[in-house]
Amino acid sequence: MTSLLKPLLTATAMTLLSTGPAIVMAQEAAPAAPEKWDPDYEPPRMPDGTPSFAGVWSKASLTVLERTSQFQDLVIDPSVAQAIETGRAAATEAANKPSDPDAGAPEAGSNPGGYNAFWTDPGTSIGVIDGEYRSSWIVEPADGKIPYTEAGQKEAFDARQEARENFDDPEIRMAGERCTVGFGSTGAPPMLNVLYNNHVQFYQGDNVISILVEMNHNARMIRLDEDYRETSLHQWLGDSIGHWEDDTLVVTTTNFHPENSVRSAIRHYIYLQPDSVVEERFTRVADDAILYEFTVTDPDLFTQPWKGEMAFWKTDEQIYEYACHEGNHALPGILAGARRKESIAAEDTSGSSSGSR
Repeated sequence: MTSLLKPLLTATAMTLLSTGPAIVMAQEAAPAAPEKWDPDYEPPRMPDGTPSFAGVWSKASLTVLERTSQFQDLVIDPSVAQAIETGRAAATEAANKPSDPDAGAPEAGSNPGGYNAFWTDPGTSIGVIDGEYRSSWIVEPADGKIPYTEAGQKEAFDARQEARENFDDPEIRMAGERCTVGFGSTGAPPMLNVLYNNHVQFYQGDNVISILVEMNHNARMIRLDEDYRETSLHQWLGDSIGHWEDDTLVVTTTNFHPENSVRSAIRHYIYLQPDSVVEERFTRVADDAILYEFTVTDPDLFTQPWKGEMAFWKTDEQIYEYACHEGNHALPGILAGARRKESIAAEDTSGSSSGSR
């Protein structure tokens, strides 16, 4: 993690991946590693013979994009993974307990929190890739960190600071906060896991594949075997062109909307430019799993392309409309609060001027 960006991230990633030594010591026998995927697996197929991704898939996981300082290696020992999962389950159970109605109001000036555990769904297990528990999705560079250049680091830092601290213009606020797209790059490639609403649904046609993203109910349209459009218009999720390499769907995306450059979540933060390029590879490796690989390239921002591996897991759950703006007071509250502070400051200035006469 680069020095400028590190203070911007909360301790949530560490909390989600915190281990419990007592839990590890209490285990009577070391747990077995997950099963590897069958290299000879034969996926279900569409009428045209290409693999079928039909259905709803989840990318919820306790594994995060960048490797935290507690892990040196990409692969986690099964006993440590089990301890993390057990500890997280206990924390979730505690968070779901009813609040004390006699506790009174929180201390003035303290942070009472936002969502309770009912509204979050970050996952219950460590990410598994081909029989290995993973400490991060990033596999290259080897340290599991986004390899920003010095200039890219500063640009990413400045852009996020402007989005977080500017209260004059709603279009400067982050796209997720404005309900235009989901936060944290959950929809625009690379499609990362966030605190909740981690479902995607695939629809496959002859010339296009659509990925419906639960948050904010965006639909990625991947045009097959076509060229990029010559246009000055930018799309929120970028312009995606796909083709098949054997049984792997390969998608290359660029032309991202500049107002979706700041992709911030509680557990990670990435910054991309409109002409950054993301290559994705979707391979169905089991009845219940899609291997999702991605490579992010932008020599202006990164010292090298960085690569990640995730898994999408089949679920029987359905995707319902994510009506982000219904009851959402964040944006008007932010702007109104800033105007109120300005009004108070103006009143104080006026009072000071009157008193000095």
